[in-house]
Amino acid sequence: MVVCDSISKHFSDSSKKVVKAVDCVSFKTEPGTVFGLLGVNGAGKTTLLRLLSTVLTPTTGSAQINGFDVIQEPRKVRESIGFLSTSTALYGRLTPREMIVYFAGLYGLSPSEAKNRTETIIQRLAIGEFADRLCDKLSTGQKQRVSIARAVIHDPPVLFFDEPTAGLDVVSSQTVMEFIEQARHQGKTIIFSTHIMSEVERLCDQIAVIHDGQVKALGTIEEFKAQTQESSFEKAFLRLVGYISEPVLL
Repeated sequence: MVVCDSISKHFSDSSKKVVKAVDCVSFKTEPGTVFGLLGVNGAGKTTLLRLLSTVLTPTTGSAQINGFDVIQEPRKVRESIGFLSTSTALYGRLTPREMIVYFAGLYGLSPSEAKNRTETIIQRLAIGEFADRLCDKLSTGQKQRVSIARAVIHDPPVLFFDEPTAGLDVVSSQTVMEFIEQARHQGKTIIFSTHIMSEVERLCDQIAVIHDGQVKALGTIEEFKAQTQESSFEKAFLRLVGYISEPVLL
């Protein structure tokens, strides 16, 4: 459902030095799985998701989403994805219900489809108690639930979550995690970007460790532990990105 083929994005800084934000990244995901992008802040995770969602154009390489090429068929790609991040904005003067219906229309749903889907997603994400309150009056966690609804109202087969629990309390984070688990059970492909180890351990079927724009390791948690000879996933990650360099004592 998501295939990256040596995709790269290079920028020039103020001194005209080339910055390789994403550098020859390749991987493949399958339906019904959560694929984790794990890395520290600035590793290139968000830039990679922006490439996959057609917000940015690759410098080299390409990718296919749901069978559509991100360069040749960007509109089809956008129709196939839902994108949620900490910066997903809401219109403060609209209510959640109005917001969700509005985006359903943008995605081409008929008025009756938009109404039915909106009521379903409001119930699924427990938005009902604040569905008719202005978005400006909502808490951070409530806003994030509305943002999820906005991102998935068209029922896309591929979902991108870019650090979706950043700044959320434990209860709100739990809502996001449960939604991702439900989406996986429905057979959707989920690309999940985070730097929180517990979230990776709970959700991800396969993981790409991203560091300095490159994939440093690709596999499962157990494979990373075996590769680094570490008993904890956190230490395995730190070793993979070079923050632990001393030899393992056997």
